[in-house]
Amino acid sequence: MQDFSVPQAQAFDFGTGEHGVLLIHGFTGSPAHMRLIGEGLRDNGFAVRGILLPGHGENPEAMAKATWQDWFRASREAAAEMRKQYRYFTVAGLSMGGCLALMLAEQMEADACVTIAAPMKTTAKFRSLAPVAALVHPVVHKRADGSRASLIAEYDIGYDSYPMSSVGHLSAIMRRARRDLRLIRCPVLVIQSHGDKTVTPDSPEIILNGVSSKLKSQRWLENAPHVCTISPEYPKIVRHMTEFLRDAEKEIRG
Repeated sequence: MQDFSVPQAQAFDFGTGEHGVLLIHGFTGSPAHMRLIGEGLRDNGFAVRGILLPGHGENPEAMAKATWQDWFRASREAAAEMRKQYRYFTVAGLSMGGCLALMLAEQMEADACVTIAAPMKTTAKFRSLAPVAALVHPVVHKRADGSRASLIAEYDIGYDSYPMSSVGHLSAIMRRARRDLRLIRCPVLVIQSHGDKTVTPDSPEIILNGVSSKLKSQRWLENAPHVCTISPEYPKIVRHMTEFLRDAEKEIRG
């Protein structure tokens, strides 16, 4: 079992400035997956908040009690607070957190949206069968993944197993994010890695073709696995986000 009491796994709120960035971790993850990005953005002059989604950072039993509505509600509450606090406000997330960021950009006023390895489709074929599969295999144990050896271990903190029933809630978020992409008009940056074996390669194209934004861009990482925010390529993510968000500020100012 992972130790979620360590400092890097806690929610964080640091940095100052007029541009606030909300960072949302992914399915089974924790704020540890977003902390290096947060520290990098802070050092570049942004105010950054990384939240812990309900049912995460405890144990799989706690996750089984949380729904997609709980995850979205927590994200929306944090976003609403930051929207009032900062002149510019950006929603950003990893994987499922990226889908939540898209939903926030669809439903409320955000000045920019950044998705990192956000799935519009995944390579897993069993998601649609999750409700039935949960009756037979209520708990999913993650398979050994050699690509994780490249990750920065002290920040690789998340569940090693998860409730099959939670997969249905992940699917619900993906469907809703994809369904209403056209409602997004703020600047959108999509970051994806060629080394990601979880998200289908056409997911970035689906996002960028679906949004109504004038300013939209895609940036590729080379070999980082799905949790690219704690890979050796994370400084590239910080650089890409910083450059794009400064451009977004210029567009807002006109």
